[in-house]
Amino acid sequence: MGASTTSGRAVGAALGALAATGAAAFAWGSLVERNSFTVRHETLPVLDPGASPIRMLHLSDMHMAPWQRAKQEWVRSLARLSPDFVVSTGDCFGHVDALEAIEYALEPLAGIPGVFVHGSNDYFGPTLKNPLSYLGGPSGHGGQPAHLDTAGLESFFDSLGWTDLNNAAFGATVKGSPLEFIGTGDAHRGWDRLELLPGALDELREQAEPTDGPADREAVTIGVTHAPYQRVLDSFVTHGTEVIFAGHTHGGQVCVPGIGALVTNCDLPRDKASGLSLWRHALGSAFLNVSAGIGTSIYAPVRFACRPEAVLVTLTGTDIGYS
Repeated sequence: MGASTTSGRAVGAALGALAATGAAAFAWGSLVERNSFTVRHETLPVLDPGASPIRMLHLSDMHMAPWQRAKQEWVRSLARLSPDFVVSTGDCFGHVDALEAIEYALEPLAGIPGVFVHGSNDYFGPTLKNPLSYLGGPSGHGGQPAHLDTAGLESFFDSLGWTDLNNAAFGATVKGSPLEFIGTGDAHRGWDRLELLPGALDELREQAEPTDGPADREAVTIGVTHAPYQRVLDSFVTHGTEVIFAGHTHGGQVCVPGIGALVTNCDLPRDKASGLSLWRHALGSAFLNVSAGIGTSIYAPVRFACRPEAVLVTLTGTDIGYS
């Protein structure tokens, strides 16, 4: 009888300690880490030798809500990085009434050229779901989501000087280097139209003028998508991209130290859930930069071992490595 009581007390103490640890981890993730914004810096040697470096600010998954003032002020502060170009990979909205907050956050970037693609949360508002279902596979699309002011968001992006890249191509010369961009709609919803990319690229190249950039410099092709599904990444590599920007994964959002992301919410391998890596397909490859994102759903406001981030990617002609 005494041994059984002692064993029961030990189990109870262990369960109590586990519960306390879980509560502490949740408190850290919901109150501290999800607001511990950081800037990750990457350097990619893809420009011609001697080309001026191009600083590209990669923003993704803000999931902005009107009351998130700390997030808004931090996004505003990113202008101090003096980017030459902005790449937005979607899911700016986190609430049906967030457009004014998004405009306030991004206003300091006005006049800096950029491109954008949408995530599904730029069309439909978030819905309440069981957060544990996220661990079972890519998220579904249940409920009755509110329709968002997508047209208003696009109008604002246009006023900033950003170009819509959803299933489209766009060319720009930045600091003397010609760049080609191809983008897709949100592959998580099946809105990627990969069959349109060859024609869009052909049309872009036919319209390019010889004076669009230095005659001796070849354009660097850059892919932009919200959700980095393998079919999209493979298509980008097939079309000669050297750099790919993506978001959507939230870096796993809740990670295990020493293990990393448990899920990516798509078919991207977990070891590529965030950060810089190489994506190889057939005989080609491209640098893949997946942002862990700036925000979370208002219904799952927690991050653990996965800080919210923006990324400053510097394209350079200098032949250096990366890690």
